[in-house]
Amino acid sequence: MTQYFNEMYEGGEVRLPYAQLDDWMRNMPAELRQMKQAEAEALFRRIGITFAVYGEGGDPDRLIPFDMFPRVFSALEWSKLERGVKQRARALNAFLADVYGRGEIVRAGRIPAKLVYQNDAYEKEVVGILPPKGVYSHIVGVDLVRTGPEDFFVLEDNCRTPSGVSYMLENREIMMRMFPQLFRDNRIEPVDVYPDLLRRTLASVAPTKCNGEPTIVILTPGHFNSAYYEHSFLADLMGVELVEGQDLFVEGEYVYMRTTEGPRRVDVIYRRLDDAYIDPLCFRPDSMLGVPGLMDVYRSGGVAICSAPGAGVADDKAVYTFVPEMIRFYLGEEPILNNVPTWQCAKTDDCKYVLENLKDLVVKEVHGSGGYGMLVGPKCTATEIAEFALRIKAKPHNYIAQPTLALSTTPTFVEQGIAPRHVDLRPYCLVGERIELVPGGLTRVALTEGSLVVNSSQGGGVKDTWVLAG
Repeated sequence: MTQYFNEMYEGGEVRLPYAQLDDWMRNMPAELRQMKQAEAEALFRRIGITFAVYGEGGDPDRLIPFDMFPRVFSALEWSKLERGVKQRARALNAFLADVYGRGEIVRAGRIPAKLVYQNDAYEKEVVGILPPKGVYSHIVGVDLVRTGPEDFFVLEDNCRTPSGVSYMLENREIMMRMFPQLFRDNRIEPVDVYPDLLRRTLASVAPTKCNGEPTIVILTPGHFNSAYYEHSFLADLMGVELVEGQDLFVEGEYVYMRTTEGPRRVDVIYRRLDDAYIDPLCFRPDSMLGVPGLMDVYRSGGVAICSAPGAGVADDKAVYTFVPEMIRFYLGEEPILNNVPTWQCAKTDDCKYVLENLKDLVVKEVHGSGGYGMLVGPKCTATEIAEFALRIKAKPHNYIAQPTLALSTTPTFVEQGIAPRHVDLRPYCLVGERIELVPGGLTRVALTEGSLVVNSSQGGGVKDTWVLAG
């Protein structure tokens, strides 16, 4: 039987970061727990925090399950994670600047040219464009898992539009409302500075043509998007306008926003829509979500787009395998955080191994997200494995595989009381003139017993993430 590291207990003793939670957990009557859980759900509903699951019929918006038992990191544990995530963000941005420029890492033979230049996420239209301050990915979400006291691994990188930060903020807000005494008894680093840090980061990459205080907007695909709540939530907290493509227009060398007081020039666009929809004159001509001519203004230095078009090539799951090499190549350092060992099905030998060992592996689509299009071998039937093998054989370049990791568990409130459930973590690294990381992140929890899939679209929930002050 696989042994999983329980983040609260070690050798039968409560680990120091969780010391203050032991009595709290043991002394909470079942009736109080149920009342507090109902209170949390009511708060989430009142605030309107939902996410969308498509393709299931009916109303796609649903409430994300919230677990009240917080996940805790010591200051020392967080220090390592923070250094590792910042190192990774620097390397990924250096990689993007390189592959849209001279391509030195490819010339040096450190990463295959085909993997970069024939990648669906590589945008030829932005070759040679240097974004303001040389930053391509301004918000980097790094998905991490833990397998032991000192063992953290990076599952994947999110360099385009990583979502979930609204849950990080609201989880904390709700926990502070429901259990104020816990926050009086524990010195917990705050996360509510994130909106201010994000605004400062975006302002710091305003184009040189910007005069005075930059005008920042969040560009959303609209209220049908699964993360629309987050778009409006962040706009409100940052004090910036939430706009759709139809609210913006291009005139001359600049982008303008339609307002009741007339056109207002826009300097920084935090876009929450995919590259393909940004500008119908450059990408998909049938896009009704973007702004015609936006890319011309971007090329001429009249506006900053965050994250930059084309940033997605850095979070491709096949490119992910080369991030440790990027760290060595661009930074001259050894990786602080390790990758999960990964097989690329595009390679003949790797594909052969994967097909022979599907029952023991996790297989993901190279461009997949949200837990869709993946196989968790140990949890699948022989028929499901056989069907997935046919998909891999048909398009081997579309898949990578990883071992089934022994993900750590944290105590979680369940119907029967308290039980260990598997978790991951997504911290949010902001990259502008400075690189900053809020002490915390989004902890996702697999609420189904034995499940290793934490995605909300696959039945996972969320927890508040504590970092104790040093």
